[in-house]
Amino acid sequence: MKTKTAIAIALSVMAGTASADGHSSVEVLHWWTSGGEAAALNVLKEDLNGQGVGWTDMPVAGGGGSDAMTVLRARVTAGDPPTAVQMLGFAIRDWAGEGALADLNDLAAEQNWDEVVPAALQGYSKFDGQWVAAPVNVHSTNWVWANSAILAQLGLEQPADWDGFVAAMQAAQDAGYIGLAHGGQAWQDATVFDSMVMGVGGPEFYQAAFIDLDPEALGSAQMVQAFQRMETLRGFVDDNFSGRDWNLASAMVANGEALFQIMGDWAKGEFINAGQTAGEEFQCFRVPGTEGTVTFNSDQFAMFKVTDETARGAQMTMASSVMSPEFQVAFNTVKGSVPARTDISDAAFDACGQLGMAQLAEAAASGGLFGSMAHGHANNPSVQNAMYDVITAHFNGEFDAETAAAELVTAVELAQ
Repeated sequence: MKTKTAIAIALSVMAGTASADGHSSVEVLHWWTSGGEAAALNVLKEDLNGQGVGWTDMPVAGGGGSDAMTVLRARVTAGDPPTAVQMLGFAIRDWAGEGALADLNDLAAEQNWDEVVPAALQGYSKFDGQWVAAPVNVHSTNWVWANSAILAQLGLEQPADWDGFVAAMQAAQDAGYIGLAHGGQAWQDATVFDSMVMGVGGPEFYQAAFIDLDPEALGSAQMVQAFQRMETLRGFVDDNFSGRDWNLASAMVANGEALFQIMGDWAKGEFINAGQTAGEEFQCFRVPGTEGTVTFNSDQFAMFKVTDETARGAQMTMASSVMSPEFQVAFNTVKGSVPARTDISDAAFDACGQLGMAQLAEAAASGGLFGSMAHGHANNPSVQNAMYDVITAHFNGEFDAETAAAELVTAVELAQ
């Protein structure tokens, strides 16, 4: 991250983002490029267009947004940031700490955001008490997506525990299917590992290891067991997994090639985009062992400081649209996520959406709601990336489980 002085110099030369004819518009940097994601984003584009706000698209492919953040850094360094940027977790805090983000407090007060956004999300939407981002949704990451036809063919029910989950994948593999659809990318490996850690050790262990970064927890026998579960899963992944995008893994389940995928609920958007219905062609359930907890991330739009008043007005219009109940329903029913507001009915949502909304509320009330390590909501990017390296090296066979746990302790220590 650049120094505050350097950021201030870059910000001082910003021209804002008004269109050439003077009409208001927003330039939006994001990584929503899959079919389901693009369909969801069109909901926002159309909503803004109806209010006379143009849209300049700046997509940067790559699930998790790491490539998008590289592009963003270059744009800010050049004094030409986008007006709005899709961001996650600690990345929002980092940019806010550099004084780069616009103040949304007046709009938030006018629309009572403090009253309707869960406190866990506000921890990333605010910096030093100031609203700097508008949350679009809440994604939860500890989901399994299942092909209903394969389950029925093999006479399987949704597995109730880890042993049942493994047995189901074995049955699918024995029948010629792929047990687990997966893409060999670091953030996908970490997404699965999130659930292995929660499933083995529960909430207190997850907190100690991934949020508190306790060396004893990171190197413990429970962490070794979590890595051993990753080894088990690797045995049910096909040989062509390396580099596969997450949405292509989702398509393997949707197309009947694979039984399960462990992935956040953005995967549901791919099933919906393929014309499938929750509870019919596909099913959803929590990764066995993680029931009662929700690991989450929240897509948010952070607004960068601009000097042009027309651009500033467009930003506020966009932030207001993002937070409107109507948009939150329209967007999240397409995206697969659930609303960032707690005052919205679940009537428009499908079976998985309604389950997700109910479980999110329960987890928030019981203390079972945890920011996802894999998605930048548990620790800062340097620690997150250090964990990625160890998790992926292990999944690719470079370490055994015991060595991986020891390497995790060292990697986190060096990254702090």
